[in-house]
Amino acid sequence: MIRVTAFKDRTVAVFGLGASGLATVRALEAGGARVAAWDDSEAGRKTAADGGATLVDLSSADWSAFAALVLAPGVPLTHPEPPWTVSKAKAAGVEVVGDVELFFRERAATSPQAPVVAITGTNGKSTTTALVAHILRSFGNDVQLGGNIGRAVLTLEPPAMDRIHVLELSSFQIDLAPGAEPTVAVLLNVTPDHIDRHGTIEHYAEVKSRLISSAEEMAVIGIDDEWGARFATALERRGNPKVRRISVHTPVAPGIYAQDAKLYENGSARADLAGIATLRGVHNWQNAAAAIAAVEALPETFHAGGDLQAALRSFPGLAHRLEVVGRIGAVDFINDSKATNADSTEKALASFPGHIYWILGGKPKAGGITTLTAYFPRIAKAYLIGEATEEFATTLGENVAFERCGTLDVATRSAAADALSAGQAGSVVLLSPACASYDQFRNFEIRGDAFKRLVADLAAEQAGR
Repeated sequence: MIRVTAFKDRTVAVFGLGASGLATVRALEAGGARVAAWDDSEAGRKTAADGGATLVDLSSADWSAFAALVLAPGVPLTHPEPPWTVSKAKAAGVEVVGDVELFFRERAATSPQAPVVAITGTNGKSTTTALVAHILRSFGNDVQLGGNIGRAVLTLEPPAMDRIHVLELSSFQIDLAPGAEPTVAVLLNVTPDHIDRHGTIEHYAEVKSRLISSAEEMAVIGIDDEWGARFATALERRGNPKVRRISVHTPVAPGIYAQDAKLYENGSARADLAGIATLRGVHNWQNAAAAIAAVEALPETFHAGGDLQAALRSFPGLAHRLEVVGRIGAVDFINDSKATNADSTEKALASFPGHIYWILGGKPKAGGITTLTAYFPRIAKAYLIGEATEEFATTLGENVAFERCGTLDVATRSAAADALSAGQAGSVVLLSPACASYDQFRNFEIRGDAFKRLVADLAAEQAGR
């Protein structure tokens, strides 16, 4: 755990008592602060109290006593409207920050040159973050992985010169971390997402750009969308930090580009991704290029002599992202539950040439699946679940055969039966919902785990026959 000493002997309000909120309470208390913890949920308050947190009803508290309000990243900061705690904090002149900001303040106070790689982007940031950590670990480094992936940032080991923190940061976390200054920052892409939390795509993109603008040494930027291209040019003109471009469409300099599963720099091959199942698809070429650029932007002592190709080939992949969870007969079952929007699902559909038995649906996002029509010829059949069923049925229309299944268990069994009956080599049953999970599952991880269990049960039944 990281002891946050920035508020020693002062009182800090913490609002939102999920995993990161509780970790923040413990880190602040370990650093000598007094913490007033609160959550709008009775269940959240009970969990915190059972863990020893001091509950203070912030609705009736004296806000002049607080040095700061630490907001959990799941709580909206500005849109659709500021939560009541933020309004009270601003009225009292109390700063509002998040746990990532506390991490960077502690780093600045104790080990300001400790290496930190921070990754953001609409899609691909979890895979890229995990790949950066995997490469660095395979080279023999002490790596701490967390943030928006795995562990809350304040539960990690403290910053140190011989330790690398690799952090995935969401736009929510960046918005609450004005003092974030990573050694290397990565922006993969910007496409419309979380507009309900940011109001406009312009504000969402601006929040993302803060991370790369504040990098101490290097900004690694995907330039295949208009936002990334614009930010790269602006930073280059500013002259600091250094910029390294990433593209899967065109050669770039300085930077890395991808073509036919190979990565190139200055015309020379850098890595070969062919045959690496955990890095299949054009989107993963971008992720791998960004990961390599980020690793090599660190001091040479962290990557000199490492076998990059071996590290890439040993990458185990990311749970719930194009995860091969089983094979029955000639059919592969792919868990892509992490695809919670159409742009992410596009990456999955592009990874398979055809014979896709596609399970999709849930709580839909703006635009639905209208952007995926170019991939409809690859779909053997679609299986619709959740709130999005009728909207997606309308979009599919007569272009794709589909079945209204309602729930994941019905969809999985129906897709498996159809795929096995067709007997086509290279067939896949693909769970790539293009939707949030909240209508039927608490999060995408639980949805993906349910799919894994269903596939395991089907495999056992087939084996029994």
